[in-house]
Amino acid sequence: MAALLDVDVRLKRFGDRPVLADLRLQLAAGEVVTLVGASGCGKSTLLRLIAGLDRAFDGEIRVLGQRLGGPTRDIRFVFQEPRLFPWLDVANNVAFDRDDGVGIQARDDPRVTELLRDVGLAGLAASWPKHLSGGQAQRVAMARGLFARPPLLLLDEPFSAVDAFTRIKLQDLLLRLAHDRGITVLMVTHDVDEAVHVSDRVLVMAADPGSVRADLRVDLPRPRDRSHAAAPALARAVREALHAVHAF
Repeated sequence: MAALLDVDVRLKRFGDRPVLADLRLQLAAGEVVTLVGASGCGKSTLLRLIAGLDRAFDGEIRVLGQRLGGPTRDIRFVFQEPRLFPWLDVANNVAFDRDDGVGIQARDDPRVTELLRDVGLAGLAASWPKHLSGGQAQRVAMARGLFARPPLLLLDEPFSAVDAFTRIKLQDLLLRLAHDRGITVLMVTHDVDEAVHVSDRVLVMAADPGSVRADLRVDLPRPRDRSHAAAPALARAVREALHAVHAF
């Protein structure tokens, strides 16, 4: 079966400095995969290439078998900060890029209503971003990323700016929504325990230039249980792989 995402980055430079080289990865439909590695190894740069936001590289990226030529509705990106539009209410932030909304208000769109209910914000459709907590704003960003039901969702450290309790809730929310909607996820994180909890596979990246050096399968049942006996050993394996590729 063909991969949903097929990445072959032969070389990506910033000026004269190679940032990514000989980097290859594939994601199957429905997988949740995380990228881990030291700061500066090119994780966020890789997401930008896959999102079509940066096309200055040697290589090829295919999504659903089609060569990527730029941003597409098949891919959505959730950033580390929510990046909500302050002049739009919550409902319009979620539905800002809809292409079939003529004659219907975002607050009345059943897709918006469903998503806000799913992310626990059912009563906040008319609220303004400045009135939201950090966790609420990030849930709006997740709802916006899921609005078009994209085959592929990219997330760049999406939970790093919220408190620990909210982070746990958002991790579980991401897993549930991705499963319910059949969405493939590629996420960057610096949190090894988070990577193990959410992932089917953890990809360990090396630096100078960035490349994938280890592909570790997380063979834990779903729904995930944070107290599963195998989780500590899997987290230890990821940490050992990180130490091996980032030894000083």
